[in-house]
Amino acid sequence: MKPTMDKILVTGAAGFIGYHLCERLLGEGHEVVGLDNLNDYYDVSLKQARLARLEGRDGFRFVRLDLADRTGMAALFAREGFTRVVNLAAQAGVRYSLTNPHAYIDSNLVGFINILEGCRHNQVEHLVYASSSSVYGANTAMPFSIHDNVDHPVSLYAASKKANELMAHTYSHLYGLPTTGLRFFTVYGPWGRPDMALFLFTRAILAGRPIDVYNHGRMQRDFTYIDDIIEGVTRVTFRTATANAVWRGDAPDPGTSAAPYRLYNIGNNNPVELLEMIGILEQELGREAQKNLMPLQPGDVPATYADVDDLMRDTGFRPATPLAEGIRRFVGWYRDFYKI
Repeated sequence: MKPTMDKILVTGAAGFIGYHLCERLLGEGHEVVGLDNLNDYYDVSLKQARLARLEGRDGFRFVRLDLADRTGMAALFAREGFTRVVNLAAQAGVRYSLTNPHAYIDSNLVGFINILEGCRHNQVEHLVYASSSSVYGANTAMPFSIHDNVDHPVSLYAASKKANELMAHTYSHLYGLPTTGLRFFTVYGPWGRPDMALFLFTRAILAGRPIDVYNHGRMQRDFTYIDDIIEGVTRVTFRTATANAVWRGDAPDPGTSAAPYRLYNIGNNNPVELLEMIGILEQELGREAQKNLMPLQPGDVPATYADVDDLMRDTGFRPATPLAEGIRRFVGWYRDFYKI
């Protein structure tokens, strides 16, 4: 995809997507500096297990650092001379933002400005950063498009991700920093996050415990397998954002700009009802779930559905993993990792 090798900073390297991206970039011969603060939002031992698979590999170095550490981040950028940065570190989770709002400000806003400043002052060629499908908030027009207005978030997490997009645009406009935001849609797969539905359901079903099924199972999600996500992220990383030559201020397109700024949805383009996902999981586990049907939770949206036409057109990305196959691979990993 790119003939020369880059020195790339991947933040959130011990996280689910960050770990897989580091694996991919190292496999392509790039030099990768992985940053993570190893916080305890979920099981730290899982993060350490991911990290253990990266450490010792040629071209990889780990830095334990918090994005909100302004002095530490400035020193890291000045010392390393990164060509590209992929910012995947963030305080994640919609429901957690209802009870721990300050964690989102510290990581997702203070941390992100430190990333932007580091890129600005150290000639970084391209900043790619994680946004989220949650920015669509109260939107109901399906599928969600990057060309839609997204000014009605329904959780602080979503608001922090929308803020990241606005901050990135400002730096693209003021300083010519190429930035690309990726709105992820329900990522799943081996080495996944324990706070996500597939992981929670698998653990509970194997333990014989009931599962909480929100919106009475009528929730729809655009489940996207990790390998497809990494393919898309990698393609975007080496396709430096450019200005939209026909962008107009009197009819502004939210997904592009007259500055070198881009947004993309990265999803499976195929929403699946939660009960259907549970049925596939039950079949794979050979057990029936005890379902505790519950109403829609505050901050949640009833459905997500990604329009990925722009990403496909610009990078050739095309999601390729059926949900049943992805769940099969996840369950295989889960049983092996937890010896169940």
